[in-house]
Amino acid sequence: MTDPERLLANACQLRKSMTFPERKLWYALRNRNLAGVKFRRQVPVLDFIADYLCSEHSLIIELDGDSHIDQYDHDVKRQHRLEQAGYRVLRFGNGDVLHDFDCVLAAILLACGQSPR
Repeated sequence: MTDPERLLANACQLRKSMTFPERKLWYALRNRNLAGVKFRRQVPVLDFIADYLCSEHSLIIELDGDSHIDQYDHDVKRQHRLEQAGYRVLRFGNGDVLHDFDCVLAAILLACGQSPR
């Protein structure tokens, strides 16, 4: 299996095994539910998989759970590469989605040039 094929297979697997915070955010973003902005989930970008991507605004949303605790350096390098490629990256923790969901959605709206409700 080539690297692009492996990346796509990993993205498909991640779509099938989303955590509760990932599902909660996805339900708010899918089908243009958030101010008509189109998002896709678990999308290969460069040699990474973006949790959520809005191509129209070159925006990537990353949701960091427990698996990111020990990979801060990796996440910083990854974000730097994505930014060099022209993407803006918003990072939220699972706790943000679970306990401050309205603020997460407001930050996403602002990043898309929309006014929060």
